[in-house]
Amino acid sequence: MAQEVGTRGTTTKGRFGRPDQPEPVYAPEARSDHLPPMEYRDMPEPLPLRKVLGPSVILAGVGVGSGEYILWPYISANAGIGFLYLAFVGVTIQYFLNMEIERYTLATGETAIAGFARSWKPWGILFCVFAVVPNIWPGWATAGATTFSYLVGGSPTVIAMIVLISIGVALTTSPVVYKALEGAEFFKVGLTIVFLLIAIVAAISPSDWGALSDNVSNFGTLPTSDVAISTLLAGLVFAGAGGANNLVQSNWIREKGFGMGAYAPRIESPVTGAPEPAASTGTMMRQDEENIGRFRKWFSVANKEQLVSFWAICLASIVVFSVLAYSTVYGKNISDEADFDFIKGEGEVLKDVVGPWFGTFFWIFGSISLVLVALGVVDYVARLCADVLKTLHLRDNARWSESKIYAAIVWTMCLLGVAVLASGFDQPLVLLVLSACLNGIVMFIYSILLIRLNRTGLPPAIRVRGLRLGALCVAVLFYGFFAGWYVIVQLGEIF
Repeated sequence: MAQEVGTRGTTTKGRFGRPDQPEPVYAPEARSDHLPPMEYRDMPEPLPLRKVLGPSVILAGVGVGSGEYILWPYISANAGIGFLYLAFVGVTIQYFLNMEIERYTLATGETAIAGFARSWKPWGILFCVFAVVPNIWPGWATAGATTFSYLVGGSPTVIAMIVLISIGVALTTSPVVYKALEGAEFFKVGLTIVFLLIAIVAAISPSDWGALSDNVSNFGTLPTSDVAISTLLAGLVFAGAGGANNLVQSNWIREKGFGMGAYAPRIESPVTGAPEPAASTGTMMRQDEENIGRFRKWFSVANKEQLVSFWAICLASIVVFSVLAYSTVYGKNISDEADFDFIKGEGEVLKDVVGPWFGTFFWIFGSISLVLVALGVVDYVARLCADVLKTLHLRDNARWSESKIYAAIVWTMCLLGVAVLASGFDQPLVLLVLSACLNGIVMFIYSILLIRLNRTGLPPAIRVRGLRLGALCVAVLFYGFFAGWYVIVQLGEIF
C-alpha cells in the first residue's frame, strides 16, 4: 500500500482548527482562518478528453465576443495587423492563468476565490465587486441586439429587453444550469468555427495572409495614437475571456466533475431541479503515489482541454477576424471608436467586397455570438457571487442554497438591466472608464494571488513551479504594466 503523507490528528491554524479530533486527517496547507479545514479524500479516476470537453468551450464561448469580433478587428483596421502578437501574448498568458485556477480546483474541489478567502475573507466580496461593476451597465445585453437590428430593423433596446428576460428564464428553469450553458456555448463555438472557415475561403486572399507574416517585425512595438490606450487595454484583457471571468473556470470544471470537483454540489434550478443546500467547501486529495499520479493525469487532460477548446479557438478567432477587417476596411476610417458603428460599417463593406450574403452572415454570426456572450456573462457573475455568498457568508443558512442565491442574482441582473434600458439613460462615462480599468487591475491582482495560493496552499508535490510559475510572474508584469499605463493616462486627462 502506498505511504500516505500526513499524520492522523493533523490540525490547521485558525478558528476552525479541531485539535481534539484525531480523525480524519486534515490538510495542513489549507488555512482555516475563515473556512473549515480540508479533509483528505481519494482523487477520482481521470477521464479521457472526449468526456471532459466543456468548461473551456464555455470560456471560449463567452470570450469570443467583444474582443475577437470588435476590438481586435478595429485595432487591425486602424493600426494594421502587426500588433496581433499582443493578442497571442494575451491569450497565452490567460491559458497559463486558467490552468493555475484549475490546478487548485482539481486538487481541492474548491474555487480559487475560496482559496484566496481562506487567508483573507474580504477577497470574496472584493471579487464579487470586480465581477459586478464592469457588468452593472447592460452593454453586454445590447451588443447582440444592436447587431440583430442591422438585419431586421427595430429598436435595439426592445430587442435587448427580450434577450434579458429570455436569459433569466433559460438560466433558472434548466434542471442543471451547467448542462444548458454548455450546450449553448458548444453551439456558439461550432458556429464560430464554421464562420472562420467560410471567411478564410471566401473573403481572405493569400496576399492578406502574406501581409500578416510581413508584419512579424513589429513584435515588441506598441500601436501609435491611431488606437486609444483604453481600446488597447480592453483588447488585451479580452483577448480570450478576461477580467473576473477566468476565475469562474473553477466553478465550471467543478460542475463538470474534474478531479476533486466531483465531490462538490451542483447548481440546479430551484424550480425544476433539486438544489443541494450544502456549501461547497473543498476536500484535499490524498498525498500518496496513486492519488498524485491521478492528479497528474487529470492536469494533463485539463491542459489538452484548455489548449483545444480555449487557446486555439480564441486565437484563431482573433487572427481571422482581424485579417478580415484589415483586408477589407483598413484605412477607410469607417468609425472613430471600437463600437457598433464599426461593425455596421464593416458589414456594409463586406457586402460590397465579398457579396451581400457574406455581410449578412457576418451580422447573423455577430447577433447569435453576442447574445450567447450575454448568457455567459449573467451566468459567470451569478455563479461567482453565489459561490462566495454561500461559502463565506451563508454557510449555515439552510434556506438559501447556492442554487437559490444564483437564481436571485440572475433575475436581479436581468430585471435591473431591463430597468436601465427602459430609463433611456446613457452609460455614465466614469463607469465606462472604471470598467475598462478594473478588468485589467483584477487580472493583475489574481495573478499575484494565484502564485501565493498554488505555492503555499497546496502540498509540495503538486505546487506550481518552473515554467508555469514563470508564466504567472510574466502575467503580473504584463497586466500590471498595461493597467498602470491606463491609469496614468486617465489621470493625465482628468488633471
